[in-house]
Amino acid sequence: MDRAQYSTLLEALKDVPDPRKARGQRYAWLLLLVLISSALASGQRTAHAMADWVRLHTVELREALHVSRARLASEATLRRALRVIDLAVLEQRLSQFSVHVVAETPSAGTIQTTSGETLQGQAVDGKALRGARAYGAAPHLVSLVRHGSGVVLAETAVAEKSNEITAVPRLLAGRDLSGTVTTMDAMHTQKTTAQQILDQGGHYVMVVKENQPELYHAIQLLFDQPPWLEQERAAEYQVKRFPDKGHGRHEVRTLECSPTLSDYLDWPGVSLVFRRRCERLILKTGQVSHETTYGITSLRAEQAGPVQLETLCRGHWTIENRVHHVRDVTMGEDANQTHVGHAPHALAALRNAILSLFRRHAWTNIAAAFRHYGASVERVLALIGALPAQL
Repeated sequence: MDRAQYSTLLEALKDVPDPRKARGQRYAWLLLLVLISSALASGQRTAHAMADWVRLHTVELREALHVSRARLASEATLRRALRVIDLAVLEQRLSQFSVHVVAETPSAGTIQTTSGETLQGQAVDGKALRGARAYGAAPHLVSLVRHGSGVVLAETAVAEKSNEITAVPRLLAGRDLSGTVTTMDAMHTQKTTAQQILDQGGHYVMVVKENQPELYHAIQLLFDQPPWLEQERAAEYQVKRFPDKGHGRHEVRTLECSPTLSDYLDWPGVSLVFRRRCERLILKTGQVSHETTYGITSLRAEQAGPVQLETLCRGHWTIENRVHHVRDVTMGEDANQTHVGHAPHALAALRNAILSLFRRHAWTNIAAAFRHYGASVERVLALIGALPAQL
C-alpha cells in the first residue's frame, strides 16, 4: 500500500502550494485553508455560510489560531482561494493523508480468502456535482473508496468531452494494488482496466451487463444451461444463499460461481464468473421483486467462493452509502451551486477529507458529528489538527 506521510489534515494542507501572487496578500494561505476546512467540518455548506461562520466566530478563531488581524477572511476571499487552489496537489496530499487514516483500522472492509490470505476491498465509482449544473455542465469526479470505512483513497476529475472510463486508469495509476480487490460497476468493466489492475499487483471484481454482450451471454448461458456432469459439479460450481431481513423487507440473495469459463473467455486474468440473484419481499405491501446480475473476477477458486464474492459485492456499495449519499444529502453537495474555477472540485475533495476524519473518530451519524463539532471552535480546530498551531 502507499506510504503514509501525514497524520493530520493540517499537515496535508501545509503542503498545498499558494497559487496567489505576493502582491496584495492579506491572509496566510494556510489560514484560508484552515478556515474553509473548519467551516466545512462545522456543517457549513456554501461559501456564504462559511464566511458567516468565520465572522460569527472571529474572536474565538483569532485567539485559538493566534491571528493578529482584527478581521478574518471575507466570503470573496474564501471563494477566490477555492477557485485557484491547485487541485492535483490538493488531491495528492489528501490521498496521502487518507493512507494514515486507513492504517488505523487495517481490518475494515477486508475479506479472508479460503487460503487464509487477507485482501482489502476498494470500490471505484463516479459522481456528478449536480448543483453546478444550473450554470452549465456539472463537473464529474471518479473516486476510489475503501470498503467498510468509506475513506476516500483517491479522486480525479473526468476530462471535458470524455467519460469515467478514461478517468479510471488515471485514478489507479501509480498505486500499489498488492493485497487489494478493486470492485466496479458495468461501465468500468473494460479489458484495459482489468489488465492495469493486474499489472499493479491487484485483483478485480467487475459487474457484467449487456454493454459487453459476448461476456454477458457466455456467463448467462453457463448458469442457465450448466455443461458439467454431476460428478464434475463439486469442482466446477459453488452456490450459497444469504437471507436477510431489515428496513421493512425480507431478502434472499443467492450467489453462484464457477471457474469453468476461465480458459474460454478472452479477458485479462479472469478466473471465476458468478451470478447474483436477489428476491426481495416488501413486508408492508407484499410486493416481490427479482434481480439478477453477472460478474467476473481475477480471484481464483482457491482464494474465493460465494461468501467472499458476496462480501465484496456488498462492500462495493460503501462508496454510495457512506460517501456519495452523505455528501449529497447531509453535506448539501447536490444543492450547492458553486461552479467557478476549481471551487466545486476543491470543496468535494475537502468534504471527503472531513468525512474521513469523522469516520476516524468513530462517528456513524454524520449529522450528529456536524452538530458536535459545530458547537465548538476548539473542537473543530482540534479535529483537523490546527491546535495549537501558529498561523
